[in-house]
Amino acid sequence: MIETALVAFTTFFATVGPANLAALFAALTHDNTPAERRAMALKSSLIGGGVLLFFTLLGESVITTFGISLAALRTAGGILLLLIAIDMVFARPSGGTTTTEEENVEAAERADLSVFPLATPLIAGPGAIGAAILLGADAAGDAAVLAVVVAALLSNIVLCYVLMLMATQVQRILGVTGLQVLTRIVGILLAALAVQFVFDGIANSGLVG
Repeated sequence: MIETALVAFTTFFATVGPANLAALFAALTHDNTPAERRAMALKSSLIGGGVLLFFTLLGESVITTFGISLAALRTAGGILLLLIAIDMVFARPSGGTTTTEEENVEAAERADLSVFPLATPLIAGPGAIGAAILLGADAAGDAAVLAVVVAALLSNIVLCYVLMLMATQVQRILGVTGLQVLTRIVGILLAALAVQFVFDGIANSGLVG
């Protein structure tokens, strides 16, 4: 159970990226009042967390409706997470965990950033949603395991909220270099987890004996 908790927490931490989120939050909301920043941090955490919780609990039912097997999900999810991990290791912007240049331009024109780009795609982006479905499905109906996954998710959402409230301090303490070092370390861990997901998917597919 401890291993499940560590894997789930690390996977969500890597795909949601609370530290990177805090740095982007500081940059995007520098013209807002403290009250507006607190409101946006809370709203985006609730919405992003709600989206990820939905896919954690019901994602397997959604993919089953489309005839997608759990083995295929593990393999595809592992490949997606591996691509994100590679971008993290090389400190390259990834559409799976952050915003694109076009999205940044659109965000600059918005007064309320809670739903876009904070809740999605920064908190509940493609990588985090894929991880939520994968980890929820891996629980295989075991309520205790699913509870651990949900707890790992919620702890990351709370961490996102706290770091957004402390965004200026986080940005000052870590700086660009500190954020990139942290991102690379987490990226290496995510890469190993992603490869394991791919191995598990292939092993469960029946394609190899």
